[in-house]
Amino acid sequence: MKKNPYAVVDQTAFPLITVTFTGERGTNASFKSYLKELDDCYFAQQKLAIVFDATKAVVPKISHQILQAQWLRENTTLMEDYCLGTAYVIPNKTMRWVLKMILLLQKQPVPFEIFSTYKDAQVWTWSQIQKN
Repeated sequence: MKKNPYAVVDQTAFPLITVTFTGERGTNASFKSYLKELDDCYFAQQKLAIVFDATKAVVPKISHQILQAQWLRENTTLMEDYCLGTAYVIPNKTMRWVLKMILLLQKQPVPFEIFSTYKDAQVWTWSQIQKN
């Protein structure tokens, strides 16, 4: 039986991309697959904005938090060139703390906001796209 992915990256509304964390515990393979899908968002080298919906997310392992911070560090220039902003949907205080820890390891290189609802995050993200 195949496990659900750690996250689903949806580019169907490009330039708005939605990354939805499924609630599955990340394995090394599923987490690396998620990071590869993030890489793929930048393949066309066009302006974009991303909503990370962590409503169902589980706390990632420390090693995965470090991998996420490394991904931010390694892709800072790419994000600065093409990402107009990232919105995080995090209604849970524990997950907000996890994001803060990741961002302490590596600063977020583009504008970002944290929201309690997907709708608010989507409105903000579209506004980032429209003003650029």
